[in-house]
Amino acid sequence: MLVRDAMSTLILTLGPAHTLRQAACLMSGRRVGAAVVLDPETSGIGILTERDILNSLGAGHDPDRETVSAHTTNNVVFCTPDATLQEAAEAMVHGGFRHLIVLEDGGAVGIVSVRDVIRCWVPARRTVPA
Repeated sequence: MLVRDAMSTLILTLGPAHTLRQAACLMSGRRVGAAVVLDPETSGIGILTERDILNSLGAGHDPDRETVSAHTTNNVVFCTPDATLQEAAEAMVHGGFRHLIVLEDGGAVGIVSVRDVIRCWVPARRTVPA
């Protein structure tokens, strides 16, 4: 199976000036664990994850004052839609993270998570009739 078979194509994008509270509200509302951060000043793509927000809160930071830019991972590992799920899983395991931004033609076209990979590899539980 390929990343294109597992990835989510609905991408939440944030700007670097969003507060962590705004990011958390948007991520919660969309039920996603990561957002793509687009910074027009650097033309770069970064990622903000739920773990980044938790780490900030755990450190006592104010989510209404902390901006996404201060917690964005900018040295992001990417994959393409044509990568295999095995390659994506290996990248996540070796990097110690749970989300990969999927790039095609220089732009983000999706996000694939560990959960997405597992859903493809493990068949859905079937209800056995009583």
